[in-house]
Amino acid sequence: MILKKLFIDATIASHPETERICRHLDLPAERVDDPVSLYQWINRAADPVGRAKQVLYLTRNQGGFLKPCPGTREYTCCDYQILHVASFCTMDCSYCILQSYFHPPLLQFFVNREDLDAELSTLFLKKAISRVGTGEFTDSLIWEKWTDLTDYLVSRFSVQDKAVLELKTKTVNIGRLNGLDHRRKTILSWSLNTPAVMKVEERRTATLDARLAAAARCQEWGYPLAFHFDPMVIYEGCETDYHKVVTQLFQCIRPENIVWISLGTLRFMPALKPIIAQRFPDSKIAYGEFISGLDNKMRYFKPLRIALYQQMVNWIRAAAPEVTVYFCMEDNEVWQKTMGFVPPPDGGLGRILDNSAIKICNLRP
Repeated sequence: MILKKLFIDATIASHPETERICRHLDLPAERVDDPVSLYQWINRAADPVGRAKQVLYLTRNQGGFLKPCPGTREYTCCDYQILHVASFCTMDCSYCILQSYFHPPLLQFFVNREDLDAELSTLFLKKAISRVGTGEFTDSLIWEKWTDLTDYLVSRFSVQDKAVLELKTKTVNIGRLNGLDHRRKTILSWSLNTPAVMKVEERRTATLDARLAAAARCQEWGYPLAFHFDPMVIYEGCETDYHKVVTQLFQCIRPENIVWISLGTLRFMPALKPIIAQRFPDSKIAYGEFISGLDNKMRYFKPLRIALYQQMVNWIRAAAPEVTVYFCMEDNEVWQKTMGFVPPPDGGLGRILDNSAIKICNLRP
């Protein structure tokens, strides 16, 4: 993490987790009595997003750690649960929705683990299967050098049989995972893209080769795996490039260890386009053939999405016919024309993914 300064919420300055993190970070620290002043300081920068990636704010999660995935009625949702342990990211992807989602963007880590622990205890009492992930508002593994969050979460999920934890990343920060007694209740997952996209659009992330090598190591350590081709970017020659990525994936990973693979093409709120133009002047991804979707996000024309999805599904099924493949936020027409079926309403996709987790992660239905 390329951090230059640490800010500490005055209300948690004496919290044991705050003190422990400060011992691991050799950074100038400033106590914050009113976070508004911190927000204003970030917003005054010529590049607020860039400044926000260089500072860390230790604070308390005021709104609860477990949240439902913010899907929309117009597109099929997977009924995922977000474990909101932190916000924002030190890597720098042009298409990252967090650049315009948080106002202002701010790298935050929540120290009130006692509240997190209580919420997890309640979750584990539920009779239904739960799929939980920390990678919605941050990268799951950027915190490894100075927190034991991963150790804690893997251990916490390992002692129950109704919930699975997914750690999604673009890093290779897997060292702490070796030797943990995970009991296959933690899924390690990687976002994948073509090298052409990674080179221009994903600054400070691990290469494709490095990500797959890290996944292969986690496979050796007995972890279930998942992969997310999202956002897929349509450009000249992209079909050949994505085919090569799928081929490389299955050269490294055995299909029986993959819980699921998701597919999704680039989509973004209109407010993100000027941010991309300013911060990534070499990027062309926001200038494709887009229309406004039912959720008001800019999406590729549906025939373009379907054509690429059909090829991806065919390539994956040829290599791994039993692996669960699903779409992140697509409509019934896309499902039918690509997969040949539509998930049943009222949580049908969620049940498909639950069954995959039961099978691969040894959950108890």
